[in-house]
Amino acid sequence: MNARPEPKLKVLVFGASLRADSLNGRLAALAARVAEESGATVDHASMRDFDVPSYDGDAESAEGLPKGAKELRRRLVESDAFIISSPEYNGSMPGMLKNLIDWTSRFRPQPFDGKHGLLLSASPSLVGGNRGLWALRMPLEHLGARIYPDMFSLAQAHKALVDGAIADAALQTRFEKNIEAFLSLAEAAKNYPCIKRAWVEFLGEPPDSEADRV
Repeated sequence: MNARPEPKLKVLVFGASLRADSLNGRLAALAARVAEESGATVDHASMRDFDVPSYDGDAESAEGLPKGAKELRRRLVESDAFIISSPEYNGSMPGMLKNLIDWTSRFRPQPFDGKHGLLLSASPSLVGGNRGLWALRMPLEHLGARIYPDMFSLAQAHKALVDGAIADAALQTRFEKNIEAFLSLAEAAKNYPCIKRAWVEFLGEPPDSEADRV
């Protein structure tokens, strides 16, 4: 009797920049390609798919949650894991990405909770946007996402990214191994729940009508 093949891992991938030829859009495209070559089914999105206004609790009460947040929620729910390639703005994450996370966190059940995530960055700077990734980890882990410990930051990305790949062969190999290791962890969590370990985060007070807030 032949065993049924295990379902493919589905991964949402997007660059957190609006510029058409952004470095992080290019790094996200490379991550999507590597993930597909590793056997995953990839949902390659654009930040423009998730356009939302500035968070406003009055607007939420009057009009509900915006289309862009609903779209991110839908694609998170349909995926087993996510990969975000985010630029660094003034030593932190882009405001539009944090705003999107704030809106999307308002759904119940909360769609980031329990999702495995990998954070990437590409920057012309010598630190590769790494400071922005540390800032980005905080709200995602607060919301229960299981962010992979080994983040990848590509320094001097305007020179390092050539023809859809990383020009330095050793760095390209490290990037691929990082993606593959993340996918292996996410696949284990999907297909082998008996080996899951608890990820414990201090999330503050439980949400209720008085304490629940962005």
